[in-house]
Amino acid sequence: MNFRLSRHAEWEMNRRGIPLALVQAVMRHPEQRVVDESRTDRWVHQSRFRFENGKMSLVRVVVDEEEEPPVIITAYRTSKIEKYWSAE
Repeated sequence: MNFRLSRHAEWEMNRRGIPLALVQAVMRHPEQRVVDESRTDRWVHQSRFRFENGKMSLVRVVVDEEEEPPVIITAYRTSKIEKYWSAE
């Protein structure tokens, strides 16, 4: 999938220590794609990963898909998998 990073996404990924390769992996093969809870014009691509500390985390990539190519707004990881994981 072609996409571009917003400046904000680049800054947040750097600040949060999220490598571009991880974001690319989520964008290529997300386990789930859900509507952003706060903005229905954006989607969240998300996948679960086990990190070096052995803990499972959810990597969420917020995407504006109405742009061409789609624009990644931000990316983050969270341990609150149950909060964001869609059972559907």
